[in-house]
Amino acid sequence: MRHWLLKSEPSAYSWDQLVKDGRTPWNGIRNHQAANNLKAMKAGDRAFFYHSNEGLAIVGIVEIVKEAYPDPSDETGRFVMVDVKPVGPVRNAVTLAEIKAEKKLADFALVRQSRLSVVPVSVEEWRVLCKMGGVKP
Repeated sequence: MRHWLLKSEPSAYSWDQLVKDGRTPWNGIRNHQAANNLKAMKAGDRAFFYHSNEGLAIVGIVEIVKEAYPDPSDETGRFVMVDVKPVGPVRNAVTLAEIKAEKKLADFALVRQSRLSVVPVSVEEWRVLCKMGGVKP
Protein backbone atom coordinates (compact mmCIF):
# COMPACT_ATOMS: atom_id res chain seq x y z
CA MET A 1 0.00 0.00 0.00
CA ARG A 2 1.21 3.47 -0.89
CA HIS A 3 0.27 6.76 0.74
CA TRP A 4 -0.67 10.13 -0.69
CA LEU A 5 -1.91 13.59 0.17
CA LEU A 6 -4.85 15.14 -1.71
CA LYS A 7 -5.52 18.87 -1.50
CA SER A 8 -8.91 20.52 -1.74
CA GLU A 9 -10.06 24.01 -0.96
CA PRO A 10 -12.84 23.65 1.62
CA SER A 11 -15.01 26.14 -0.27
CA ALA A 12 -14.80 23.88 -3.35
CA TYR A 13 -15.02 20.48 -1.64
CA SER A 14 -14.52 19.97 2.08
CA TRP A 15 -13.88 17.02 4.34
CA ASP A 16 -17.38 17.44 5.78
CA GLN A 17 -18.86 17.22 2.28
CA LEU A 18 -16.92 14.01 1.56
CA VAL A 19 -18.17 12.49 4.80
CA LYS A 20 -21.72 13.45 3.84
CA ASP A 21 -21.31 12.06 0.29
CA GLY A 22 -19.58 8.87 1.43
CA ARG A 23 -17.57 8.64 -1.80
CA THR A 24 -16.46 11.03 -4.53
CA PRO A 25 -14.45 11.17 -7.73
CA TRP A 26 -11.22 13.14 -7.30
CA ASN A 27 -11.39 15.05 -10.56
CA GLY A 28 -10.27 18.30 -12.13
CA ILE A 29 -6.53 17.63 -11.80
CA ARG A 30 -4.74 19.31 -14.72
CA ASN A 31 -1.11 19.24 -13.61
CA HIS A 32 0.81 16.42 -15.32
CA GLN A 33 2.86 15.47 -12.26
CA ALA A 34 -0.25 15.39 -10.04
CA ALA A 35 -2.05 13.35 -12.72
CA ASN A 36 0.83 10.87 -12.80
CA ASN A 37 0.44 10.50 -9.05
CA LEU A 38 -3.27 9.72 -9.57
CA LYS A 39 -2.31 7.10 -12.18
CA ALA A 40 0.05 5.46 -9.66
CA MET A 41 -2.68 5.02 -7.05
CA LYS A 42 -4.07 1.56 -6.37
CA ALA A 43 -7.34 0.58 -4.72
CA GLY A 44 -6.72 0.32 -0.99
CA ASP A 45 -4.06 3.05 -0.90
CA ARG A 46 -4.62 5.68 1.77
CA ALA A 47 -4.32 9.45 1.49
CA PHE A 48 -4.48 12.44 3.77
CA PHE A 49 -7.26 14.92 2.98
CA TYR A 50 -5.70 18.37 3.18
CA HIS A 51 -7.65 21.62 3.27
CA SER A 52 -5.68 24.05 1.12
CA ASN A 53 -5.83 27.85 1.00
CA GLU A 54 -8.42 27.96 3.81
CA GLY A 55 -7.31 26.04 6.87
CA LEU A 56 -4.00 24.72 5.55
CA ALA A 57 -4.22 21.46 7.46
CA ILE A 58 -4.60 17.71 7.19
CA VAL A 59 -8.11 17.02 8.44
CA GLY A 60 -8.85 13.41 7.46
CA ILE A 61 -7.80 10.16 5.85
CA VAL A 62 -9.33 8.68 2.72
CA GLU A 63 -9.03 5.39 0.88
CA ILE A 64 -8.66 5.04 -2.87
CA VAL A 65 -11.61 2.88 -3.94
CA LYS A 66 -11.38 3.13 -7.73
CA GLU A 67 -8.15 3.40 -9.65
CA ALA A 68 -7.45 6.00 -12.35
CA TYR A 69 -9.99 6.35 -15.14
CA PRO A 70 -10.65 9.11 -17.68
CA ASP A 71 -11.86 12.42 -16.25
CA PRO A 72 -14.92 13.31 -18.37
CA SER A 73 -14.46 17.01 -17.59
CA ASP A 74 -11.15 16.94 -19.50
CA GLU A 75 -11.82 17.74 -23.15
CA THR A 76 -8.27 16.70 -24.14
CA GLY A 77 -8.71 13.14 -22.86
CA ARG A 78 -5.27 13.22 -21.18
CA PHE A 79 -6.25 13.51 -17.52
CA VAL A 80 -7.68 10.98 -15.08
CA MET A 81 -9.45 10.82 -11.75
CA VAL A 82 -9.79 8.31 -8.92
CA ASP A 83 -12.61 7.65 -6.48
CA VAL A 84 -12.08 8.07 -2.75
CA LYS A 85 -14.08 7.38 0.39
CA PRO A 86 -13.52 8.75 3.89
CA VAL A 87 -11.78 6.52 6.41
CA GLY A 88 -11.98 8.97 9.27
CA PRO A 89 -10.93 12.37 10.57
CA VAL A 90 -7.61 12.97 12.26
CA ARG A 91 -7.97 13.69 15.98
CA ASN A 92 -5.80 16.79 15.69
CA ALA A 93 -5.67 18.79 12.46
CA VAL A 94 -2.05 18.93 11.31
CA THR A 95 -1.32 22.44 10.08
CA LEU A 96 1.13 23.40 7.38
CA ALA A 97 3.07 25.39 9.99
CA GLU A 98 3.42 22.25 12.13
CA ILE A 99 4.48 20.22 9.10
CA LYS A 100 7.14 22.79 8.15
CA ALA A 101 8.41 22.88 11.76
CA GLU A 102 8.92 19.08 11.90
CA LYS A 103 12.50 18.31 10.81
CA LYS A 104 11.56 14.76 9.79
CA LEU A 105 9.28 16.28 7.13
CA ALA A 106 11.85 18.64 5.55
CA ASP A 107 11.81 16.64 2.29
CA PHE A 108 8.04 16.09 2.23
CA ALA A 109 6.60 16.97 -1.20
CA LEU A 110 3.96 19.21 0.39
CA VAL A 111 6.79 21.40 1.66
CA ARG A 112 9.05 21.13 -1.41
CA GLN A 113 6.33 21.34 -4.10
CA SER A 114 3.66 23.36 -2.36
CA ARG A 115 1.61 24.02 -5.51
CA LEU A 116 1.18 20.32 -6.36
CA SER A 117 -2.33 19.12 -5.47
CA VAL A 118 -1.60 15.37 -5.29
CA VAL A 119 1.65 14.28 -3.65
CA PRO A 120 3.19 11.00 -2.52
CA VAL A 121 3.81 10.41 1.18
CA SER A 122 6.66 8.09 2.21
CA VAL A 123 6.14 5.41 4.87
CA GLU A 124 8.13 7.47 7.40
CA GLU A 125 6.26 10.69 6.54
CA TRP A 126 2.94 8.82 6.91
CA ARG A 127 4.00 7.53 10.33
CA VAL A 128 5.10 10.99 11.52
CA LEU A 129 1.97 12.72 10.21
CA CYS A 130 -0.34 10.10 11.70
CA LYS A 131 1.35 10.57 15.07
CA MET A 132 0.97 14.34 14.77
CA GLY A 133 -2.71 13.87 13.85
CA GLY A 134 -3.37 11.49 16.73
CA VAL A 135 -4.25 8.49 14.57
CA LYS A 136 -2.72 5.06 14.11
CA PRO A 137 -0.61 4.65 10.94
